Amino acid sequence: MAAVQRRAEARNRQAAGSHAAAGNRQRSAYVQGSTVRKLDIAREIEEQPRKKLSNAARKNREKASHMNAAYVLFLSISLIATGWILVGYIRLQSGITNSMQNISALENELNDLKVSNDEEYNRITSSIDLEEVRRIAIQELGMQYAKEGQIVTFESKNTDYVKQMSAIPE
Repeated sequence: MAAVQRRAEARNRQAAGSHAAAGNRQRSAYVQGSTVRKLDIAREIEEQPRKKLSNAARKNREKASHMNAAYVLFLSISLIATGWILVGYIRLQSGITNSMQNISALENELNDLKVSNDEEYNRITSSIDLEEVRRIAIQELGMQYAKEGQIVTFESKNTDYVKQMSAIPE
């Protein structure tokens, strides 16, 4: 305990010596402890001497502080033009957004129609019994398969269709 007390006293003596030297420079008293004196900064700022402006600087500041009617009119017109341009831009952006939403809705509708069309086509093709069609064609309607001599081949420039201009030879 005594050793701790001696170390604390030695530290206080060192601090007192360095603070005393600093106190002479700053003309402030040493305060022992953890509290620090707060300086009144506002008072120090007020006590500083104010710089005097030269006449030229004062005149320039006075000219800059006054606005004439033409300058105010120019600023007003500029502000109105800028506002008008921004409103037009926002309208264009909202129009583009609405168009994109409309296109998206139409694409969704097209996809739904394609899916329902494909489903209906598959339902129709799966419901047709080709064997029943063949049976009806042969038995009830009297149709027969083509024989070897009955098939005639034509050459055409267009592969899509053939026009019959005269009777087909037998």
